[in-house]
Amino acid sequence: MFDALPPPLNSIVPFLIVLGVLVFIHELGHYLAARWRGVHVEVFSIGFGRPIASWTDKRGTVWRLSWLPLGGYVKLHGLERPEDVAPEVQAAWIADSTFHGKSVLSRAIVIAAGPIANFLLAAVLFAALFATMGRPVATSELGEVVAGSVAARSGLLKGDVITAIDTVAITRFDQVRAAVATHPGQSLQLRVSRDGTTLDLTVVPEAQMVDGNRIGLLGVRPGKQIFEPVSLPTAMGAGVVQTWDFTVQTLDGIWSMITRKVGVDDLGGPVRIAQMSGQVAAMGFPSLVTFIAMLSVNLGLFNLFPIPVLDGGHLVFYAVEAILGRPLPPRAQEYGYRAGFLLLVSMFVFATWNDLGHIGLFRWLAGLVS
Repeated sequence: MFDALPPPLNSIVPFLIVLGVLVFIHELGHYLAARWRGVHVEVFSIGFGRPIASWTDKRGTVWRLSWLPLGGYVKLHGLERPEDVAPEVQAAWIADSTFHGKSVLSRAIVIAAGPIANFLLAAVLFAALFATMGRPVATSELGEVVAGSVAARSGLLKGDVITAIDTVAITRFDQVRAAVATHPGQSLQLRVSRDGTTLDLTVVPEAQMVDGNRIGLLGVRPGKQIFEPVSLPTAMGAGVVQTWDFTVQTLDGIWSMITRKVGVDDLGGPVRIAQMSGQVAAMGFPSLVTFIAMLSVNLGLFNLFPIPVLDGGHLVFYAVEAILGRPLPPRAQEYGYRAGFLLLVSMFVFATWNDLGHIGLFRWLAGLVS
């Protein structure tokens, strides 16, 4: 789709499209929730800086497309507290339409609506793909056999197709996984198709404790996928399930980094996202839509982190206000925002450092020096 563009435009243009879609949906969530809760929206901007295009709707909201397309924002009317602004500013406020004048619940709804919109976008995109292309299902063909595993010792090879386990016909990889998991340490008879010939192999799944349960492991990963046609209602349900599954997987990955079970070398930032945008776009429109859905989940989760400055940090402040019956002292909030800002800057620098390392910048500089 973007193959005709020269480097680096073949990465930059898809990145800007992906970022624009994600930011617009996120801010649209805030905008619609504000309208619902009676808060006037002064500005809806995609991008920062000087506007390229601007217009004002009949409700007085200024819609902008700005020249720096690296984010966006919704400016809510009366976001500041009365004691933080001059009397002439207060005099210009529209009665019953200020953000600070709404209840804690209404303010929390407006703030939470941005991340929620990102999750909804992911579910809609996944559902659209399932409805038009079908739901991806892994066949019983083996895409990888882990070296030294039970499968490798039993004679299984990459490309083998498991057609039956203990005389039960097998067509999908999840059937293989279920049969192996429920028979730890027990002998299973596998019928395998390999290069047009049929083989009978015996395997004994290795017994391991996973989350307190004793399950069997074989040491194989799925290979070929097919797309199974589904109805629209089924596709919608599958879109929600896919969004939930990817959310859980992302949280598991983050927790593994926090607990140091895995390294943080793969933690990427905008440079990596731009690079991947170009690579995914070259694979076709369905791949790009899937990529946008996955990034939308990540954006929703990231904004819900309890870090001041982010939506999640605001929600924490509102929760404390609901419990105490009054807002946190201004100084406490200010220190929280400063700490949150420093944390975000540190995360951005670290992720960008990782990105530059992955694209080989440091190796290139070392080569120049040597």
